[in-house]
Amino acid sequence: MTKPLALIVEDHPMLRTFFAEALQEANYQTEVAQDGNEALNKLGKLIPDLVLLDLHLPHISGEDILTAIRIDCRLKETKVIVTSVDGSWASFLENKADLVLTKPVGYKQLQRLASRMHPNTP
Repeated sequence: MTKPLALIVEDHPMLRTFFAEALQEANYQTEVAQDGNEALNKLGKLIPDLVLLDLHLPHISGEDILTAIRIDCRLKETKVIVTSVDGSWASFLENKADLVLTKPVGYKQLQRLASRMHPNTP
């Protein structure tokens, strides 16, 4: 069984590394994107099982990326976890995202939630 693929879309370098390490320990393969343009480029080439998506990104917003994911039939099975420091804005997207987390996000918290989204992860 292959590991599920997670795309981490986060403009803050330390958080990208933090999220990648947490998901790798939860048996995910990871790819990262540092802004909205890079995220859309990678989403055009990859079909991730999970996208960890920051709302506040340079160039293209996380909300626009979430909309692009939801209208792309190739990504219909992709789970999306939205992260934001702004809880009120994040709650607005609850009907589009599979899960909304307000930052700061805990290491073990992220691992548990990611494992629940793909329980058959090796």
